[in-house]
Amino acid sequence: MTTPPPPIRVLVVDDHEILAASLAQVLGAEDDLRAVGTATSVAEARTLITQTLPDVVLLDHRLPDGDGIAAIPELQALHPRAAFVVLTASTADHVLVAAIEAGATGFLSKTRSLDEVRSAVRAAHGGEAVISPELLARLLPRLNRRRDPSRAELTERELEVLALLAEGLTNSEIASRLVVSVHTVRNHVANLSAKLGAHSKLEALSIAIRQGLLPDR
Repeated sequence: MTTPPPPIRVLVVDDHEILAASLAQVLGAEDDLRAVGTATSVAEARTLITQTLPDVVLLDHRLPDGDGIAAIPELQALHPRAAFVVLTASTADHVLVAAIEAGATGFLSKTRSLDEVRSAVRAAHGGEAVISPELLARLLPRLNRRRDPSRAELTERELEVLALLAEGLTNSEIASRLVVSVHTVRNHVANLSAKLGAHSKLEALSIAIRQGLLPDR
């Protein structure tokens, strides 16, 4: 009998304590999800992320002691394997662009349903970008285009995968397009992300644009 994978460990960071606790309770009720803690500030998140080692962090944009988005690089340095999904009441492009450039795996509006939150956690843990292709297409031209003098040496196949990521395709969709396995696509994504120094697909796209590895849109 196959042993089921361990549940996805989720840390919820939101300055509304009741909301954070309720969200943690809802997520923890799922067999494949486990809420490992709640925090109401960047300082608490800093402590809990090293204590609980979450797979996914649901992170509020506005926190009492700082900007949740601006804190992502610091929190990521404490636990590089965590995926960060930003919870925001704002859909302003500059907020979403900041989340991408900070290394977020994606973002969710606070108006989204609980089912969408659960799906987002699972997608983020699976290495997918939590963003619609339409929104990605709108935001890519707004990413910082200041040219980075360094340039990652990507293979032709990695560049091909990168271009498909820019279309908003999932690993499964890329695998179908290239007629390869999902496992192979995951390896390409991991390799190109490592070469770019990115922690997420969205951050990889942001860095690739600065390095001139993707055409202007």
